[in-house]
Amino acid sequence: MEYEEYRRTLKELKLTIKEFSKLINTSYATVIKWSKDGRSVPSWVETWLKLYKDKQLLQKEIEKLKNNDCEEYKALAKALQDIINKEK
Repeated sequence: MEYEEYRRTLKELKLTIKEFSKLINTSYATVIKWSKDGRSVPSWVETWLKLYKDKQLLQKEIEKLKNNDCEEYKALAKALQDIINKEK
């Protein structure tokens, strides 16, 4: 992942570099250096950002299920939310 794509993806996900560094438990100084001195963005970042985006999309779908009148959908929403919470 090139630096510009990385920055564009962060913006798309409404994440600042500081927020991203906290989420990945890495110092802000380390993350900010990816743009300096010709350092490249680590290869795992692209996958991490894709998974983060997928999780956001899943959360939106869970909210839709929760707000549905069907009890089965509400139960499914709860089960999915439990799975997500277990992963933390």
